[in-house]
Amino acid sequence: MVDEHGATAAFKNRCTNAALTLESCISYSIDRISLAESDEDRKDTTLDVWLREGPWKPDVVISLSDLHSVRPWEPGPGVSFIDGISLVHLPKLPLPWPAEAVGRLDRSEDLPELVWLRITGPIEVDAVAAIVTVYLAQSDDAASVLR
Repeated sequence: MVDEHGATAAFKNRCTNAALTLESCISYSIDRISLAESDEDRKDTTLDVWLREGPWKPDVVISLSDLHSVRPWEPGPGVSFIDGISLVHLPKLPLPWPAEAVGRLDRSEDLPELVWLRITGPIEVDAVAAIVTVYLAQSDDAASVLR
């Protein structure tokens, strides 16, 4: 048996931890973006965003799946620096969403708790999903040293 309150807190905590990790990425740039769509099942649709600062900092990959909304972006030439990045937990009904998220999606009892990723800069990313994972790699400098 799963404790419903524990599961809700777990997703909220995952979102908060991911948001804290991404706060340090304001000086990074978007290295690449990948949207893999499935014709059969929305849960198989994934958005991956690769962030890079340089060999002295770890690369970061943000992976969102079970997408509920993705606003199209215009690919720019070369490197796209990040002006702002946020990852916001959007709880299930009856809990309210932050004011800036109201009207973003039609809310219903069937809508699960979600996460909202926004990246601003020359390339803007705006996506809402039910699953988020943030991968943090070793920096090239750290990985080059044998332990």
